[in-house]
Amino acid sequence: MSCSRAIGVFGGTFNPVHIGHLRTALEIREQLALDEMRLMPSAQPPHRAEPQVSARHRAAMVALAIEGEGGLQLDERELRRTGPSWTIETLQEMRQEFGAGVSLSFCVGMDSLVNLSSWHRWQELTDWAHLIVAARPGWQMPRDGVVAEWLSTRRRHDLGAVRQTSHGVVVVAELTLLPVAATGLRERLQAGRSVRYLTPDSVVDYIEKHRLYGRAPGDDS
Repeated sequence: MSCSRAIGVFGGTFNPVHIGHLRTALEIREQLALDEMRLMPSAQPPHRAEPQVSARHRAAMVALAIEGEGGLQLDERELRRTGPSWTIETLQEMRQEFGAGVSLSFCVGMDSLVNLSSWHRWQELTDWAHLIVAARPGWQMPRDGVVAEWLSTRRRHDLGAVRQTSHGVVVVAELTLLPVAATGLRERLQAGRSVRYLTPDSVVDYIEKHRLYGRAPGDDS
């Protein structure tokens, strides 16, 4: 029997959010027939330095980027917690909120999957949610090691499996992953170059208004 609702979670620093993030979130929602996809900014990412741009600014940019897209929502729960933004704690909190009858899926990139064993309590992730892996063309799953062994009992090839149960499976979604990176956007902005069309105009305007990443385009001061 399928679940009453299916919710996806797409976490990241979103520093800043860009069309690659947005297209990935939208395509995963469509491929898996999710009722909603939540974009969740990380306040204190455990595996990298805390972003210089505040979590509040990053969340505000996500809100602007998805305005008018009903299937995408902003989830700020990690901004309300202190300490590192551990994914396992987020999923436990969401499971308690949504109950056992809702399918919950957490989305990661193939690069994150390869390094999954470095995550806090990573073996427990599928105790609370499904894991959706966003893959580029030509991708390869881990072939050996502890992650490969863990995947061997959880991997499913039918994307519809995520609606049949509330948690427990890993599926791969092959997507149109655009070659856009937040690092490149920050470098362009710091050099005073435009990022228009790499992120929604509303986000460009917000960045320029708050001067978030250094010189604004055309600023020679």
